[in-house]
Amino acid sequence: MAFESAERIRVQGLVQGVGFRPKVWHLARECGLRGSVWNDAQGVEIHLCGEAAQIDRFCQLLLDDPPPLARIDDLKRQPTDDLPEQASFEISVSQQGEIQTGVVPDAATCQACVEDFQDPQNRRYRYPFTNCTHCGPRLTIVERIPYDRANTSMRHFPLCEACRHEYEDPADRRFHAQPNACPECGPKVWLCDAQGDVIKPTEAGEDAIQEASRRLAQGAILAIKGIGGFHLACDGTNEQAVTTLRERKRRHHKPFALMARDCEVIIRYCKLNEKEAGLLAESSAPILLLEQREDNGLPENLAPGQASLGFMLPYSPLHHLLLADWDRPLVMTSGNMIEEPQCIDNREATERLQPLADLFLLHDREIINRVDDSVVRLVDGEARLLRRARGYAPAPIPLPEGFGQAPELLALGGELKNTFCLLRQGKGILSQHIGDLENLISYQDYLKNLELYAGLYDHHPSHLVADRHPNYRSTQHARTLAEEQGLELLLVQHHHAHIASVLAENEWPLDGGEVLGIALDGSGYGDDGTIWGGEFLQADYLGFKRLGHLNPVPLPGGVQAIKQPWRNTFSQLNHYLGWQMVADQWGDLEAVKWLQQQPIEVLLRMVSGSVNSPMSSSCGRLFDGVAGLLNLCREEISYEGQAAIELETLARLGREPEDEGYRLNPVAADGVQCLQAEGLWLGLLQDLRKGVAVERIAWRFHAGLAISISELAAQLARQAELDTIALSGGVFQNKTLFELVSANLSGQGFRLLSHRQVPSNDGGLALGQAAIGAAVALS
Repeated sequence: MAFESAERIRVQGLVQGVGFRPKVWHLARECGLRGSVWNDAQGVEIHLCGEAAQIDRFCQLLLDDPPPLARIDDLKRQPTDDLPEQASFEISVSQQGEIQTGVVPDAATCQACVEDFQDPQNRRYRYPFTNCTHCGPRLTIVERIPYDRANTSMRHFPLCEACRHEYEDPADRRFHAQPNACPECGPKVWLCDAQGDVIKPTEAGEDAIQEASRRLAQGAILAIKGIGGFHLACDGTNEQAVTTLRERKRRHHKPFALMARDCEVIIRYCKLNEKEAGLLAESSAPILLLEQREDNGLPENLAPGQASLGFMLPYSPLHHLLLADWDRPLVMTSGNMIEEPQCIDNREATERLQPLADLFLLHDREIINRVDDSVVRLVDGEARLLRRARGYAPAPIPLPEGFGQAPELLALGGELKNTFCLLRQGKGILSQHIGDLENLISYQDYLKNLELYAGLYDHHPSHLVADRHPNYRSTQHARTLAEEQGLELLLVQHHHAHIASVLAENEWPLDGGEVLGIALDGSGYGDDGTIWGGEFLQADYLGFKRLGHLNPVPLPGGVQAIKQPWRNTFSQLNHYLGWQMVADQWGDLEAVKWLQQQPIEVLLRMVSGSVNSPMSSSCGRLFDGVAGLLNLCREEISYEGQAAIELETLARLGREPEDEGYRLNPVAADGVQCLQAEGLWLGLLQDLRKGVAVERIAWRFHAGLAISISELAAQLARQAELDTIALSGGVFQNKTLFELVSANLSGQGFRLLSHRQVPSNDGGLALGQAAIGAAVALS
């Protein structure tokens, strides 16, 4: 008989609530090993005894084929003389201790569970809360770690005998599936009207979900309690229902997300390649932006002014059951008034959504944590997150080499599209998308989530990191925390954080040296007191030098210039060409005639006197100015980025690959290169006079801007002897601009770093803040 040895194996990562212990149990028995496995606050502990070769085999099998939702970040083996008492291999009860493990993101329903609730002979037939260790809610129901049923909202539903048998059987795929339930013991669903009165099915033998489906087909607007919050749903092919939903929600132009039963339905309305179909079917089940088919028959008011639609597949049993008989899509938009967080509580929903919904499909499983749907777009052949939430958060992001000894810190993020980031043990734990902190309800949700994450991860930061903008609510909260708790506070420049974010995501080592960072967005607080947003930075984690930028132009009216694109059109024309010359030489153009009807004299006095007209190098505002000239939401936008999105839609329709468009010219000033746009505006005006199609003009703007950015970046990188260029900022969510810049710079031999795991917009800002804070603390 071979000599027995014993080992204690510590596994860390996403290893709780994903069927990890049953997997260990199966593998240990397969390898003829005895011992035990248990969850604790650090992850999973395994005590093994047997032949050394079999222990080696066990470890390799576990690393090669972990459970579907698991992620092993670290597996440490330690020999021990402590032999297990067990004669076989067992699963032991969870233990408490210092929290070092992670919380797993919510996961879409697996195929095995779908088959269960579709099978009339199965005891879970049509049960809308069917799940197993490979799927179902996680973050949305957990209150604390370890992730055990007693620490989730499922503690209110004692297991029946049949479910308990599954829960306690290591050979069952529902072993320790914390939300495990069935019609006998689990949550219930019901349909009611806006007054809370229960609506019974009109057909005998049917249930609340079938009645809800029937009402949707009749044109009703339905509020649905889902996994991480409420949705508002209606028939996506019913133009009147979509119009009514827009009017009630006061969401006049922002696109609505859609949910379809399967990819066969989606492909009738949008182009869908194999990679995109794979993304839709992943356990994260995001909203995926897809190119619309021409004449697809869908109402134009689903996504006004856009060539794409956001589709997702059902990711909960309730969604699957609701869409079972639908060969067309449902609108599935967040259950809220515009810019507010979605509702998560039944009472809150029936109060706040009463003016919006005709019916409510409710259930009695409490949503502990609000989590929105994630949004993904395939850009340059890669899936890139535009909003990181359900299915992705809060999976930790390992920081690059050199960050392992960084102290615990908290990065509080930005003002818009806020997320925050906890740094611990060399990993960044980025929260789910919270939203715009300008909104009071969103800010209250932000404070709640900060408290939640501190408890979930037993997080006690010694350092805080925030944006330098003094009026951001996140920055003000950081100052309060620092003062109350005696913590060190580091304020980080906005665009430096953008570049650090893309470095951290791409595993750029702490001592990896500098890169040329291009940060293009709407606005960020600049070191010179102006508003930045078109920046070329020589940067690493510890600092940056501004090598170039777009030429600063006044924003007449400040915040009003963000909301009203025409103000940027006027300001750009006035700054580069002079308003009088524009009026004299181009006064016959529709756009100039329209501008002359506005209070131009007031704006001229504001700009000349620097009254509420801050200077800004913002690339986002340049897009707004061009959109205004082309009469795209000229008077006012109804959601952030609307003008730029509609401008890109036009550009893709007018694509002419050989046309290099309107160029910007770099001019040196005090050792910094400044991109001037006089030629761009003259070219735009000339083409308008010639009657060039607006689609072609929009393309020429994108093409010229991309070449101008690429040429200046290449010049600056070579001068600084840098071979790597990092792209970040919300403007790079523009697929057309990103792909043009990427192709140009890659073609010149530069290594490019860009975002995939975190958004390039301010949703990724906190990761960059955390990386900078850690680098400073370690320096």
